Amino acid sequence: MIMRILLLICLVAFIGSENLKAQDFKYVGAQKCKMCHNKPATGGQHAQWLNTKHSKAMESLNAEEAKDPKCLKCHSTAGSVSPDQIATLKIEEGVSCESCHGPGSAYFPNAVMKSREESMAKGLIMPTKEVCVKCHNEESEYYKGFNFEEATAIITHPNPAK
Repeated sequence: MIMRILLLICLVAFIGSENLKAQDFKYVGAQKCKMCHNKPATGGQHAQWLNTKHSKAMESLNAEEAKDPKCLKCHSTAGSVSPDQIATLKIEEGVSCESCHGPGSAYFPNAVMKSREESMAKGLIMPTKEVCVKCHNEESEYYKGFNFEEATAIITHPNPAK
């Protein structure tokens, strides 16, 4: 009898654990971020991004490089992730929000973004040097060095509403 109960508990735990797996977050693209992060009251981050080298990263590649996975992995968020992780992200976006902040399918809704803790639980990451040096490193023949503090000062986009 005890063995049956233990088996039943294990079966219920196994089946229940399927629901507890980490959600597979998907990349939704800058247009989803723009819905809230383009307003001057919240810092106009999308407009700031449009004026960065990150948003123009694909433009810096020639036609051959624009098809090369070695180049795409750093010049396009979409080129750096598995196709099954992409919801609405496009290669043409270049290095978009989710390269630095993680796939946004679960955290982009405004109701979630109101809470940093909830956003982070749903995939939002705060960029660190380790995130940046995945691309800004000596693998590229065009590498000119990388200073995290200087780079983040250039691309910082605070939210004045917080």
